[in-house]
Amino acid sequence: MATIRYTVPGLERGDAEQVVDILQHRLHALNDLQLTLKHVHWNVVGPNFIAVHEMLDPQVDAVRGFVDDVAERIATLGGSPNGTPGALVKDRTWDDYSIGRDQAIAHLGALDVVYTGVISDHRTQIEKVGALDPVTEDMLIAQAGELEQYQWFVRAHLENADGSLNTQGKAGEQGAADASR
Repeated sequence: MATIRYTVPGLERGDAEQVVDILQHRLHALNDLQLTLKHVHWNVVGPNFIAVHEMLDPQVDAVRGFVDDVAERIATLGGSPNGTPGALVKDRTWDDYSIGRDQAIAHLGALDVVYTGVISDHRTQIEKVGALDPVTEDMLIAQAGELEQYQWFVRAHLENADGSLNTQGKAGEQGAADASR
């Protein structure tokens, strides 16, 4: 648990420490997401290359903004954000993105899985911070809304005429990538 010496008015130090710990994990997840999105941006090929390539840059920029917002909220609460690659790798609970140079549609299938994980975790943490700090809750809610929209952009490429996703029920990035091809 984070140890802080001060926090914002109206928030107990113990509650702030809990929120800082939650936010540190969100910081890692968002840093990983923005790096993954840029990796995909560089490694997409095929007929949908330019559409996917250009769709991803605004997502990268927005997620980088989320990273900054989370880090600054940690500092505002009296914590010390840790954005080093070593801390991210040590603390993460997920594997590295597993797709290299591949068809755009395969990357989109894998990104659907990535977004599902990040959004699900964001929603879980929203519930946890809601009772502790409504300001942090609001920040995470706004981020979740944008992340959900980005996933919709990805899923629009994966949707079948009947409304189903070709990644539905597939386990892991590789399974989703394979199902998308």
